[in-house]
Parts: sequence; C-alpha cells; structure tokens
Amino acid sequence: MKENSRLSKLIGTKSFYKMVLRVAVPIMIQNGITNFVSMLDNIMVGQIGTEQMSGVAIVNQLMQVFNVCIFGAISGAGIFGAQYFGKGNMEGVRDAFRFKVWISSLFTLIGILIFWCAGSDLITMYLHDGSDVGDVGRALYYGQQYLNVMMIGMIPFAISQMYASTLRECGETVVPMKAGIAAVAVNMCFNYILIFGKLGAPALGVQGAAIATLISRFVECAVIVGWTHRHKDKNPFAAGLYRTLKIPRSLAVQIIKKGSPLIINEALWSSGMAFMVQCYSVRGLSVVAALNISTTVSNVFNVVFLAMGNAVAILVGQLLGAGKLKEAKETDTKLIFAAVMSCVVIGAFMAMIAPLFPHIYNTSDEVKELARNLILISACCMPMAGFYHVAYFTMRSGGKTFITFLFDSGYVWIISIPLAYVLSRYTELPMVWLYLCCQMADVAKCVIGFIMVKKGVWIQQLTV
Repeated sequence: MKENSRLSKLIGTKSFYKMVLRVAVPIMIQNGITNFVSMLDNIMVGQIGTEQMSGVAIVNQLMQVFNVCIFGAISGAGIFGAQYFGKGNMEGVRDAFRFKVWISSLFTLIGILIFWCAGSDLITMYLHDGSDVGDVGRALYYGQQYLNVMMIGMIPFAISQMYASTLRECGETVVPMKAGIAAVAVNMCFNYILIFGKLGAPALGVQGAAIATLISRFVECAVIVGWTHRHKDKNPFAAGLYRTLKIPRSLAVQIIKKGSPLIINEALWSSGMAFMVQCYSVRGLSVVAALNISTTVSNVFNVVFLAMGNAVAILVGQLLGAGKLKEAKETDTKLIFAAVMSCVVIGAFMAMIAPLFPHIYNTSDEVKELARNLILISACCMPMAGFYHVAYFTMRSGGKTFITFLFDSGYVWIISIPLAYVLSRYTELPMVWLYLCCQMADVAKCVIGFIMVKKGVWIQQLTV
C-alpha cells in the first residue's frame, strides 16, 4: 500500500498525461524540427570544410547568448501572463505582452550594436592554434561572413518569441509549432539551393546558409503574427493589443522586480555557456569542431526536457494563478518524474548513435573521435540535465526568480566556469576527461534543486 501511495505521487493518470502531452508535444515537435533542420544546416556546412563549420559554430554560440537573453527578457512578463490567463484576466495578459514589446526591442538593439561593433573580436576569442586541424584565419573570415547576415534575423526572431510565448501562456501551443515547421521547410530548401548553388543559384556556402536562416525567420514571424491577429476570437488578448503601449506602473514594477533576476540570469547563463566553450577552445580548432558536432546532436534530443520545462511553466503557472496550490505541487512532482524518465530513454538512444553521427561530417578522424566521446558524455548526463532544468522552471513558475538566478547562472559562474577555466589552462587533462569533469559538477546542482523543490518554497500565487 505504501509503495502504491508513493507511485501515485510520481505517476499520473491517463488523463493527466493526455493534458501534459497536449502542451508538451507541440513544443517538442516545434523545437525538435527546428533543431533537426539546424542539424541538417550544420551537416551541409560541414560538407564544405572544418573552417566553415567552425566559423558558423562560433557565431551560433554567440547568437545563442542573444536568443537566451530574449527568452529571459520576456520570461518575467510571461510568469504574470500565464497566471493572468489562469485567472481569466485578458487585460493583464495584454499588459504583460506590452512589457515584452519594450524589453525585447531594447535587447535587440543592444545585441545588434554589440555584434556590429565587436563581432570579429568576439569570434577571435574562440580561435586558437592548438592542433593540426584547420586554419584559424579562414575560420574567422567565414564566421564574420555568417554573422553579417544573421544580425538582421535578430529582429524577426525577437518578434516571434514575444508572440509565441504569449500564445503558449494562453494554452495555444500548436500554432507556434506550425510556424516552426513552415520556417524549417523554408530553411531546408534554401539551404540546399544557396549553400551548394542548385537550381541555377550561385553557390554561396556559409553566406547561403545565413541567408536561408534569415528567410526562415521572417516566414516564422509572419505566420505567428498573422494567425494571432486574424483569430481574435481564439486570442482575446489580441483585441486592442496595440491601442496603447502603456503599462500600469504597479504591474511594470512587479514585472521588473520579478523579471530582473530572470533577465540577468539568462544573460549570465548564456554568456557563461559561451565562456565555457571558449575555455574548451584553447585546446584548438579541432575541439571547436568536435563540440559543434556534439552540441548539434544534443540539441535535437534535448527538446524532450526543454518541452517538459515549458509544460511546468504553463501548467503549474496556471494552477498557481488559479489558487490551486496543492494541485500545483502534485502536478509538478509528476512532471519532474516524467521528465527524468523520458531523459533516461532518450539518453540511451543518443548513446547508441554516438559512434555513427560524427562520420556524416567532412572533417578529420581526430575531430570525429573526439565528437563521439563528447556525445557519449552528454547522453549519460541527460537525466541529470533534465532534472535540474525542470527544477529551474518549477521555482520560476512561482515567481522565485532570485532563487532561480542563484540556482542557474550563479552556479555556472561560481562552480562550472572556474572549474573549466582552471582545468583547460592549468592542466594537461585530455579534452574528454576535462569535459566529463565539468559535466559531472552539475551533480551538486541536482541536489540543491531537489531540496528547493521538495521544500515547496516556490508555491505562491502572484496575481491575487
């Protein structure tokens, strides 16, 4: 009986999983297709050469900092948006969206200025002669070529995220998925045409990959924005959305108070991840190339726990907003268990393809061997990553943004980065063991996350 009672706390009913799948599956599909096509994009560029692949990989790492900063910038307002929707307050949802407009515009402008003025310097930070593989000068040239086009795509990306996040907070996850599928199809077609010069188009290589991504970003933006405003009956918040961009002072103060730690957290976390890669890059261009291959395949499989994190933010956030605090805690426990079990299965599959995937690329045997080992390490660590990711979203759903700041980026900068910096520069530890040590440092993060979630400090209603 006791065992059954424990299992009932961890495992939900059939109707529970149907509800979770309705939220999580469209997000998984959207992110999965996007990452799958990014992988195809990566493989296509990888067919041209190691320098092209490395240059693009470095720029994508830098762009990821911007992407995550936008995510953080809109997340503070998103907490209130989800809870306002759970309460049935559409004007509150509109005000949360308007805040996203202001903050996203500011971050996009800052991002473009930084990349315009210091793009080459940022790329150079990752280029080191530490092996016999590749030419760093050519990698810099291709990276700069790719960045010049990608900067334009930052604008439609920010707009898409504002709308997609608000739609998800209101329970609409299918339309962002469809927009992602459309963008992916466009990206894939133009990649093939512009990278290799098919159907009479010039072979633009790296520049062609960037142009294809840019076109797909505008397509995604047009689909999401167009659908939202054409279907005001399904999206009541869209009615009168732009009649003003003013936000009630009290709400703006609340969002800034709750959202600032999230914005700072995402900026520090993403820049921390970029710095971690920079630490690894001192071992040579072969490491940059191998990390690119490993990260590309990891991103495809990571969509499972990323979607489960979004499910926590949406489902638990709505329950908290409706004042159903006990149900929110029970739902969260079952979601965490489901996320970890899913990651066990997905991690096992990822480990199976680790010896095969690197051979798709046109690169050296040294890079392929290193990539294989890095993929295996990522696969083994996936259940752990799944747990602390969903724990992060649990704390965030209740507005405990300062705690999430310490838990996420605080941990990266206090523990992970110093460890990577010291091991990469002051030891002769082989790259595989260096990477493993840095990944296993997250065990302590899981312990902290478990304690914080179990204590229930995150359970609070913000929209009373």
